[in-house]
Amino acid sequence: MDLGLKDKAAIVSAASRGLGYAVARELAAEGARVMICARDAERVEAARAALVAETGADVRAVAADLATTEGIAAVASAAERAFGQVDILVNNTGGPPSGPFEKLSWDLWQREVDNLLRGTVELTRRVLPGMRERKWGRILNVTSITVKQPVDGLMLSNSLRAAITGFARTLATEVARDGVTVNCILPGFTKTERVEQLSAATAEREGLTVAEVNARTEAQIPMRRIGEPREFGAMAAFLVSERASYVTGQSVAVDGGWIRGLY
Repeated sequence: MDLGLKDKAAIVSAASRGLGYAVARELAAEGARVMICARDAERVEAARAALVAETGADVRAVAADLATTEGIAAVASAAERAFGQVDILVNNTGGPPSGPFEKLSWDLWQREVDNLLRGTVELTRRVLPGMRERKWGRILNVTSITVKQPVDGLMLSNSLRAAITGFARTLATEVARDGVTVNCILPGFTKTERVEQLSAATAEREGLTVAEVNARTEAQIPMRRIGEPREFGAMAAFLVSERASYVTGQSVAVDGGWIRGLY
């Protein structure tokens, strides 16, 4: 299937590893020009080099903190200078700390509001006018299965990713007639450092081994396995493609059937 992504210009945030890297790889493999960003300059440059080696695509990198005004401007400006425009924006963020409510101070809440919500809203604000003017654009927000079925101990993620979902669904209606789609993609348990960290934290909290925690997780998934990042990346590439032109305002799970709800 030709996804119609050749020469499209994309920004993928938090793409030096994990799910962001997997999305960037799929877009680059489809011929898109990709700007990746992350806070760590050395790591994001290593990711860029690896993506170029794997795909031969035009991949650029910038180190920036999207929780800040300066970081948001740096990423958008770098993409505009490199590609002339931005056709695709994939808003991805690292996961916030786990823990029960009483251990989450307001300072921590505020930090994660900036990390998750502010970066998503303000980077979207920066690239959206050009998309509307050209009558073509794709905005995809990486959220979580927790927006449909909250996970115990993930108070911050459950709350703030739900806020991003509300933002995305409302924006989707506002820009639909301009040829811009806005969707969310919900990763389930996937083989990333984030899931490894959560498994380790659960194991320590409950006095279990990491292997026991992973076995328990897999037992909750109808496919009886944890997902691969490439499987997530493939769905993301479709949702930002020309072929998904009539899909907007949706939250699409890539979770092996973990979510039990009907919607």
